[in-house]
Amino acid sequence: MIDSKAKVEIRPFASLGGANHGWLDAHHHFSFANYYDPDRMNWGSLRVWNDDIIQPQTGFPPHPHSDMEIITYIRTGAITHQDSLGNKGRTAAGDVQVMSAGTGIRHAEYNLEDEATTLFQIWIVPKRTGGAPSWGTKPFPKSDRSGAWQVLASGFDEDKDALPIRTDARVLGATLKAGESLSYQVGDRRYAYMVPATGVIEVDGQRANARDGVAITAGTITITAVEDSEIVLVDSD
Repeated sequence: MIDSKAKVEIRPFASLGGANHGWLDAHHHFSFANYYDPDRMNWGSLRVWNDDIIQPQTGFPPHPHSDMEIITYIRTGAITHQDSLGNKGRTAAGDVQVMSAGTGIRHAEYNLEDEATTLFQIWIVPKRTGGAPSWGTKPFPKSDRSGAWQVLASGFDEDKDALPIRTDARVLGATLKAGESLSYQVGDRRYAYMVPATGVIEVDGQRANARDGVAITAGTITITAVEDSEIVLVDSD
């Protein structure tokens, strides 16, 4: 059994770690790189949630990863991906790419646009280590998630329209117009972490502004949009 009311903790954007490298202005919801907070190491199997602004004609040069599910949600602009498997692709605002690092992959992510790209980079620990690396991208029109949850990436077979990830987690998105409400139930022994990409919301009466983090434990939450809002949520074990 789970409590009907979830526990909700708002983590203001101003409280996040981060660093401005000029070409990259990064904000970290969890300990990452030179930012370390023992109370913000992870949330369930969610290990990284970075809020990045990448300047035009710059980006991340080739670098390696292994044994991590890396989901990139593009907020504005676009990102162009290249990797050691020969994959190349451009992912635009509102769309998602997934890289399962598996036994190892090298990749580069460049903003080849004439405007800054803003994105969420989300890392989730895989259920099993190893396996062949892979990459994929998919468009997700925002109209398809107006007033409702849409599963963007998932490790569950029933989510056939989502990008696959190798972990017992889901990445979901929703858009709400001001005054609209939406509920979400977090299962027993599950963890949810939500960020409004844009807008202002209330979560069980607690206000969360754009780019604030919302950490949620088991139970049901009600989200009400104070302003038109775009929401991303990760539900993991």
